[in-house]
Amino acid sequence: MKKSMILACALAAASLGVANASVILVESASGTTPFLSSAAAYEAAVDAALAGPSHVSASPASLNFISHASLFGGNSNFAMKTTVNFGVATAGTWSFRSGVDFGYGGAMFIDGNALDFKGSDMWWNNSYGTPSQFLAGSGVLSAGNHVLTVLGFEGCCDGGQQVQFMMPAGSYTSFSNADGLNAVPEPATLGLAFAGLGLVGLSRRRKGAAQAA
Repeated sequence: MKKSMILACALAAASLGVANASVILVESASGTTPFLSSAAAYEAAVDAALAGPSHVSASPASLNFISHASLFGGNSNFAMKTTVNFGVATAGTWSFRSGVDFGYGGAMFIDGNALDFKGSDMWWNNSYGTPSQFLAGSGVLSAGNHVLTVLGFEGCCDGGQQVQFMMPAGSYTSFSNADGLNAVPEPATLGLAFAGLGLVGLSRRRKGAAQAA
């Protein structure tokens, strides 16, 4: 098989292939803030902190009982932002919740839209029994790719955190690299895939014609 044909096959396969799980990014930087009055204010303050020289990031395998100390070391006076990219195969109502330890409050967003914020001391402490101590929200998601963001500030004594989803007719599950939330190929990616497959077919037809001549 010619190199061009091998390349076309590889492009087609890579383009049609999809991730088999969510993509997770956790970022942190030094920072504190007074209690803020909106989700947008928290987002702006955290992003400003992350733009500083102390910015660090990690991609944990799971968002089940992580902590700042376990990812980056240190347990006080930091801004933290967790971003999850995931795919939805069928439209429906999805719910999200995040147990956090944000002593100065925080917020949750889906696709840039605020789901919840708390301008108060939050300490999840491994329990969803007290709504004031965690972030939560739900909404109708279309089929395709979506981004969930959880962010806030901790002053002292960092504790465990968790970010979970509940799909329609499902139960709460922590985001992870094995959660099965496949990303959906974008139209441009699909176009590349079909172009690659077209090249494969054209090459095969030319080879067949040459053998018949």
